[in-house]
Amino acid sequence: MSSRKLLIDPFNPQPELILKAAGLIKKGGVVLFPTRCLYGLGADAFNPEAVDKVFTIKQRPYNKPISVLIKDTNDLHILVKHIPSTAKCIMNYFWPGQITIVFEAKNTISRNLTGGTGKIGIRLPEHPVALSLVKEVNSPITGTSANISGKTGCSAISDLDAQIADKIDLMLNAGPLKGGTGSTVIDVTTSFPTILREGYVSAKNIFEALEKR
Repeated sequence: MSSRKLLIDPFNPQPELILKAAGLIKKGGVVLFPTRCLYGLGADAFNPEAVDKVFTIKQRPYNKPISVLIKDTNDLHILVKHIPSTAKCIMNYFWPGQITIVFEAKNTISRNLTGGTGKIGIRLPEHPVALSLVKEVNSPITGTSANISGKTGCSAISDLDAQIADKIDLMLNAGPLKGGTGSTVIDVTTSFPTILREGYVSAKNIFEALEKR
């Protein structure tokens, strides 16, 4: 197996592999890693050059924001201006897991991460590899799916677009993933939360949770 493609246990990720991947991210590299449904591209969210690499690899327009992963809810305070009560409710019910919450970003957050929208999508990952990786980096990392912009996501390494495979620094291969549409994306900057993309968690389940507040 290539030194850039490492087999990792999806349930009990080997610490030495997580350490290697985290080290590359800290140095400005881009790492392919598994989430519950799809493989993602991880880079240091606070390194503008590393984030630019992700945009280039995905051929993604710069006006489309990239979501980030955090190690715990304490990281929210370095990323967002405030945490609405609706967001707290959603986090209590569904995090860690397949919901990306869009907040109003702090003014210090790089424009290339927010796509110039002033907003940032954040998720607390559930997958053991993704969570171990962001914990080892000890800083938010990008969580965007590993696909060319506009194309379907990748749930198996064998399906990874060659244009992406050639440009990333390391692949953590956890085998075939569940697949599907990925995380549900909900914007909590509006007066009432707005579903931007319905994914793993249904809008019905989210709104039922909000009604119980």
